[in-house]
Amino acid sequence: MASSHACNLRVLVAVVCGLLTAVVLGLGIWRLVIRIQRGTVTPSSSTPIEFCKNGGTWQNGRCICPEEWKGLRCTIINFCENSTYGNFTFNRIPVGRYGSSLQVCDKNTLNAGNPLAIRQCSFNENGEIKLQNVTIGNCNQNLETLEKQIVNISTQSQSISNEVQILTSNASKLTPENIMSATKVVGQIFNTSRNASSEAKKVAVTTVSQLLDASEDVFQRTATAADSDDAFATLIEQMETYSLSLGTQPLIEPNIAIQSVNFSSGGNEGSTGVLFTVLKGASDSLTFGSTSVKVDVDKLNPDEQAELQILLNTSKINVKACGFVVYQNNKLFQSKTFITKSDFSQKIVSSKTDENVEDQSASVEMVFNPRYNRTEFQLHSYACVYWNFSMKDWDTHGCHKRGATNGFLYCYCNHTTNFAVLMSFKKEYKYPESLDVFSTFGCALSIAGLALTIIFQIGTRKVRKTSVTWVLVSLCVSMLIFNLFFVFGIENSNKNVETSSGETSGANLSENEMLRQDTVVVANPKCTAVAVLLHYFGLATFVWMGLSAAQLCFLLIRTMKPLPQHFILFTSLIGWGVPAVVVAVTVGIICSQNGNNSQWELDYRQEEICWLATQGSSGLIASPLLWSFIVPVTLILISNIVMFIIIVIKVLWKNNQNLTSTKKVSSLKKILSTLSVAVVFGITWILAYLMLTDNDDIRVIFSYIFCLLNTTQGLQIFILYTVRTKIFQSKASEVLKSLSSTTGRVKVLPSMPLRLRVRMYNMIRSFPALHERFRLLEPSTLSEEMSESDQVNPSI
Repeated sequence: MASSHACNLRVLVAVVCGLLTAVVLGLGIWRLVIRIQRGTVTPSSSTPIEFCKNGGTWQNGRCICPEEWKGLRCTIINFCENSTYGNFTFNRIPVGRYGSSLQVCDKNTLNAGNPLAIRQCSFNENGEIKLQNVTIGNCNQNLETLEKQIVNISTQSQSISNEVQILTSNASKLTPENIMSATKVVGQIFNTSRNASSEAKKVAVTTVSQLLDASEDVFQRTATAADSDDAFATLIEQMETYSLSLGTQPLIEPNIAIQSVNFSSGGNEGSTGVLFTVLKGASDSLTFGSTSVKVDVDKLNPDEQAELQILLNTSKINVKACGFVVYQNNKLFQSKTFITKSDFSQKIVSSKTDENVEDQSASVEMVFNPRYNRTEFQLHSYACVYWNFSMKDWDTHGCHKRGATNGFLYCYCNHTTNFAVLMSFKKEYKYPESLDVFSTFGCALSIAGLALTIIFQIGTRKVRKTSVTWVLVSLCVSMLIFNLFFVFGIENSNKNVETSSGETSGANLSENEMLRQDTVVVANPKCTAVAVLLHYFGLATFVWMGLSAAQLCFLLIRTMKPLPQHFILFTSLIGWGVPAVVVAVTVGIICSQNGNNSQWELDYRQEEICWLATQGSSGLIASPLLWSFIVPVTLILISNIVMFIIIVIKVLWKNNQNLTSTKKVSSLKKILSTLSVAVVFGITWILAYLMLTDNDDIRVIFSYIFCLLNTTQGLQIFILYTVRTKIFQSKASEVLKSLSSTTGRVKVLPSMPLRLRVRMYNMIRSFPALHERFRLLEPSTLSEEMSESDQVNPSI
């Protein structure tokens, strides 16, 4: 009867574990089927798949084409093919651009590495794409030597202007020193006192457009130079003056457009309104036909094709001319107060009346239709500003907001100069769905298993007459807290904050206050705190896995030898101290890099979930997730795998010639012992690296296997290190006895048959070597070994 009762208990435990595993597997298979079914349905979209061709992207209801293509679907050629002119070879050149020759100056020349010649691709009178003649440079001239020849501009303006254009044709190679020298030279070419030729000034406009192709980082480093502000300011002012002298023919380059308007003499008194419009294009570059001018207009009239409009109002009858300049970006306007981190197009427009007239009554009205990704960002606020040359920065004095309608931002200023709309955006994050039933159920099992394991290890200390298995308890505690924060704190509470609908409904449309940065971060200290705690306890869990592996390897390989002195103190300092140091250093470095800026939170954590950021402000190489979590975890896993292999080969699966009649039993015990070691060592976490594959199907399979094995890791520890112990089985038998005696339905049975005990005792005694190895894998035996070590080392 006793044998029957023990068998029933084991069957009950096996059935319960089997049912739990079947439920988890069933949920996983169900979620996998749903995922596959959803993947077979083509997502609805208003845009056909691959509607935009040749690298075009669908943005805000239209295709944005690369410079080489144009048209509704980016299918119309907008470039000149590869060409040869004499000894010079040129690659494909977009229309409106200058292409550099593949031939460069010899390394022994002053201009080594720069192209020998350039040529332009443009439209002819009939609207056909045509290559222009080649302009050959001088290999013994560079931007620094040309800067020294500024005094000769009056007599050599054309050659100097051509040389500067050639030397700046490859914007990717420009340095801050190149930008500074070119800016100074071009600024003096536009200076009316230098008497440069009109053709030299046209070439200088092309040079400015090429400079604006340089990276923002290069311009920011240029702005740190002592005289950079003066150089940029001089160039901007001289181009404003130049905008009055072009007549009726506009001058348009990819990054800059200049338009002049001449008034007829002898006009009547009253207001004169000039409307200058910049139209949307198929690409991010300005092209011929991108601008238009209308005279005698009394109000703004934007339509869906307008990206920018400026209405210049003047009441002076003796104004002879006015000019407009549009910059495709704000790189020449390096602000010290407004920080830009996004790559949105920020057009700058200037208006200027005849400089010989003090027209204090001139005013401008403006409307901007900003270009940004409306699916990912929402306009938070904007400011109407102008460039203050005395401050050398943006200023709001004399400018006011006039509201926003249908995505258009309206401004008014009572003076004429360089205007812009500074905008701040709030990113529309795609917050993930809440944890599904599969993940929640697995984590709940782990939490319950870990809690029971901790209670069992501490509560049965006197019964087992051994010290608490400190490493195992610490591992369970860190894993338990990590799971609790993961279940109840991983979601960002900002997910539940309702966002305003519409493009500008959330924008501040009243006060015209100066902005400080172009992105707005909604601070959430609670989410940041959860991310810090998850970071700490996640690292602590893996560190304790490593310490558990080291301890078990020490006990199994060096059987019966005592643990080192102060073992518990030493492991505690490592297990709880090292993760704290890593987290503190990570947070400290990120805070120091951002100063008082609240942006530091999103440099440390993600906004979508309260977990470490996958990419820092400098890209993946500066990612907190990479250096402060993945790298240390990888090192721990590699160490654990090495120790796992050593234990498996030298202890668990070592061949024994005496193993004959008990081969089946020993193999089962080997498998269970191997699983016990693998679970505590965290070997299953290597599946996370298999989830990095590009194949979606394989990634989904490994994701569910990873979720199954690791969300239930606490349950596995409970089963292998608590349920399998004799004390737990004895306590469970007592509970069953109590229930049986209460209900009267089950007859009380002995906890274990005497005959089975005798057989197991005789079997293990016949193999003493094997007995010494395997008994160390039992949690109770491991605790006894630690107790013996305590007796040898009383200081522990």
